[in-house]
Amino acid sequence: MPPDPFQHLKSFIIPVDGSEAAFHALNVACELARRTKGAQVHVVHVIEVPRSLPLDADLPDQSQRGETILDRAEQIGAGYKVTVHADLLQARQAAHAVVDEAIERAVDAIVVGVDYHRPHGRFALGRLPTYVLEHSPTEVWLFRYPPPEGAIYTRPGTVWSR
Repeated sequence: MPPDPFQHLKSFIIPVDGSEAAFHALNVACELARRTKGAQVHVVHVIEVPRSLPLDADLPDQSQRGETILDRAEQIGAGYKVTVHADLLQARQAAHAVVDEAIERAVDAIVVGVDYHRPHGRFALGRLPTYVLEHSPTEVWLFRYPPPEGAIYTRPGTVWSR
């Protein structure tokens, strides 16, 4: 039997923004953590603080939303019998905070879920995944989920719907 290609993975960090794509990525990480027995799962929700405010500004609405997202993340982990270590962070840019947390925690992989975005008719990855892919010192797993049902997409010379 070939060696397990995931045996080196003992810790993950998953940024969650409340999107279904982020929670799907968390499900993947939790399933792998369950299989590898003892892997650490860290989840972060980052509140981006505008430059017009101090970094430690009290943002009760965003904090409440973040806590709700992290509660759901912990419930997902519990479904896999995996402890999810959840943190609510405040930063100027979420992507920088995610990479900094990954370095500080010495995780083996950052797991990112990405929704299918087509602003102005072109696919866009987004700031966080782009920054993480470029600057992470560790493995990055990127999960892009299918377009929503009924969406119409164009490609040069074609039009198709899902």
